[in-house]
Amino acid sequence: MSGYEVEHNISAKEDKPEHSPRRPDLSTFFSTLELVDTSDPQAHHNAHATPQPENMAAAFRLLANAFEMMRGRAAEDSDHEQNGGNDLVANMIEVLRENADDPPAELKGVPNSFLDELERVPKKLLKTTDVCPICVNPFLEDPYPLVVQLPCHRDHRFDLDCIAPWLKLNSTCPLDRKELLKKKQPPPPSADDGEEDYDDMYA
Repeated sequence: MSGYEVEHNISAKEDKPEHSPRRPDLSTFFSTLELVDTSDPQAHHNAHATPQPENMAAAFRLLANAFEMMRGRAAEDSDHEQNGGNDLVANMIEVLRENADDPPAELKGVPNSFLDELERVPKKLLKTTDVCPICVNPFLEDPYPLVVQLPCHRDHRFDLDCIAPWLKLNSTCPLDRKELLKKKQPPPPSADDGEEDYDDMYA
């Protein structure tokens, strides 16, 4: 320790406990996602652009590897093992690896607007026992938790940073596999408007 640190009662850096991040760095995943997400007209000028299969496979593989790291961290933490998060994450990893081996022709994830509109869960409604099903960290361990609730069930709550990458690749809830993007159903045909063509575009 230097004289300055002693004089100002500052502990040496090695004395401070290192807090491991709640989840792995996903910057490479999001860079790859930009290459395969052709739904953004600002990023892709060609309306008929399709992602390259190797980029699509890489996106699925990168997320599978990140979830594998989270799963390993959760297994090391005996307090969180009983939450069953590992089984869920193992299933998610399996789906991601299958898609990496046989990449779909186009991304089947949700648009950013869907993520922006997800219901946020206020901190005051969270209990100390509530954990993210993916990273299995208690929500309240984060001083500023950003927890979202999926529309399929009021108890399907996740850290936004954990669920967003999954939803960008898959538009299903990882807990119950329900499709989150509702398809608009055509109205039943009626006798008087038989001549009119149904417009299946959203307003």
